[in-house]
Parts: sequence; C-alpha cells; structure tokens
Amino acid sequence: MRFHLHSALVCTAALALSCINSGPALAQQTDYTIKVMPPGGPPPRLPDGHPDLSGHWLPNSAGQGVSGRYGVDPAATRQFDPKVTPEERPSFQPWALEKIKSMTPTELELSKSSVNCMPRGVPAIWLQNPYSTMLVHKPDMLVQLYEVLNNFRVIHTDGRPLPKYPEPLFHGNSAARWEGDTLVVESTGFDERTYIMPNGWFHSDQLRVIERYSRPSMNYLIVEVTVDDPKVLTKPWKSAPRRWTLGNGEIYEFYCTNNRELEELEKVRDQELQKK
Repeated sequence: MRFHLHSALVCTAALALSCINSGPALAQQTDYTIKVMPPGGPPPRLPDGHPDLSGHWLPNSAGQGVSGRYGVDPAATRQFDPKVTPEERPSFQPWALEKIKSMTPTELELSKSSVNCMPRGVPAIWLQNPYSTMLVHKPDMLVQLYEVLNNFRVIHTDGRPLPKYPEPLFHGNSAARWEGDTLVVESTGFDERTYIMPNGWFHSDQLRVIERYSRPSMNYLIVEVTVDDPKVLTKPWKSAPRRWTLGNGEIYEFYCTNNRELEELEKVRDQELQKK
C-alpha cells in the first residue's frame, strides 16, 4: 500500500472535521497540534515581481475545525495559535437565523456536499476543505485544482472587471487585483445550492465573497475570506486566516458517485416536511 507525504496531514485534518457537529465537546476531543513544515525562505516570485502562489497545498490552518451550527470554535482557534484573533460568529438576519434553526438533522445532512455530491463552491472550498489543493499561478491567471470532487477554478488576473449580469456559478464570477503582495479576488453571482458552512449557513443571490491570498514564505499560503450577504447577514463576516502548508505530493481522483445514502435521506426529508 502506498503512503504519500500528504496522507498524514490530510487524515489529521479530516479527523478534526469529523467532530464537526460535536458542539462544546470539540475543544476536548480534537487535537489541533498538527505538524507542519517550518516557514522556509522567501516565496518564489512571478516575472512581474508578485509572489508565485503555485504549489501543492495542505490544509492545517487555525480555525479549520468548525463547531456547532454557526461558526468556528474560538477556544479551539486560540488553542492552535494564541496569536490568531478568533473568528466572530456570523451575524444573521432574524429570518435567516430562524430558517437555520428550523432545519432538521436530515436537511442539514443533505446540505453537505459530501452527501449531495455537488461542489462545495466558494468560499466553502477554503473554509471546509480537509483535502489538498494545487495552485498553478501565471502572471495573467491563477488556476485552482481541488482534490475534493476534482473541481477546478480559473481566476483571471489580467484586470478584467466583474460581469454586470453574472451567470450563477458554484465558484462564482471572479475578478482579481493585487494589493502589495496580496492577491485580492472578488466574486459575485453564485449558485444558491451551495452553503457557506456545513451547518445550515445558506446564502442568497446577493452573496459577495472577497478572498485574500498571500505567501509570506516559501512553505506557507495564507487565505482569508470575507462574506458579504446583506439579505442573510446584518454585517459582513471575516474569517480567521487559514494557513496551508506546501507539500510535494499529488492530487488524486475523488469523485462522488453512486451515493445511495442521498436517495434514502431525501425520502426521510420529504416525510419530515409532510409532518411540519
């Protein structure tokens, strides 16, 4: 049986996410002392002088685990790295909070991409992804190859604006710009079947996501996400920085196929809805 470099890190992250619905017990059950490489030297640079984000990246970030129904467990975040400011819980509009609270366990299960076989989408692909991601960076584009469900995304960095009438897409419609050594990606026009977090946090057609990518050293990639959705949230929500570590492995086939559990869960959901 082959054992690849990223296997141990991925398994550790996956173990942390397996406690996703454990509520207060998360801090007691989850070990956040994930082994990572040292920072390394300065990051490589593109011909235009900006950091080259290319690499095979493994998740090991502060705040990677999710607790309860509404966000990251602040205690677990501080336990991993005391210097990181813990994430605030998202501030929902009253109607949105009531909708989330009314979701049955079956509906929550069906909202997970690991069950419904749909792409995680943006920003969930960075907020709830325990698998590796490969980035291929050129001066005019950034290609993101996700191992989970073998999804991909192409972000143009040539200065083109956001479309005025975007087509709803799982990863949205993106425009990128540089702010110093940080690549800022702004996206709109999202397919409403995706969820921000696998805890019922849905979004509206007004969702706007800002991702900030930086590579402070050779071995570290930092991803920060801001979620702005005025229909669902009372104010924008900003994530804690997610740190990804450089690996030297591969991304493998990972497709969601022949999921018989989905059909059974849909039957249970329909029965529950009839009783409401």
